[in-house]
Amino acid sequence: MARKKDTLVPVGKKIKQVRTRQKISLDYIANETGFALDYLKNLEAGKAIPPVGALLQIARALKIDSTLLLKEEEESISSRKQEYTKRTANYAYQTLTPDAENKHLKAFRVTVDPQQDHEGVGYQHEGEEFTYVLSGQIEIIVGDHVNTLYEGESLHFNSGVKHNLRNIGDKQAELLVVIYSS
Repeated sequence: MARKKDTLVPVGKKIKQVRTRQKISLDYIANETGFALDYLKNLEAGKAIPPVGALLQIARALKIDSTLLLKEEEESISSRKQEYTKRTANYAYQTLTPDAENKHLKAFRVTVDPQQDHEGVGYQHEGEEFTYVLSGQIEIIVGDHVNTLYEGESLHFNSGVKHNLRNIGDKQAELLVVIYSS
């Protein structure tokens, strides 16, 4: 008998499924994360693709392991160890730790398009973040402080402080981002 392929579930739909199953209101998620109701509604409707930091905050508010939201549904057990890439409006991220369920440390390879930043959301999530620039030039704004990083440079900071990242160069920037959350 042929095996039926699993259906991929968009991240917004996963969020809504978990939230409604747990009988958690959007107001509660908004208060726990600081995100606007309209932004959360757009996420659940698939009209917005959240950055990693937003997924970490939402997972914490839902009291679930963030891997549930970060990990794509796999077609088979053997494919679970394969890397995957998600694309947002201005950047893409690929997990480097696909089997990090129930772990505090998660690593990603992030590419940011030239002259682009993460629109609409300032990141803020409990824990620490480490960013290493593999290529390109970026700015990471932590609170009111602007950090300019070039190829081979890194930054380690408290990710509980509101932060944002943007590519200030004319070429795609490639980063290694490691997030630790408790």
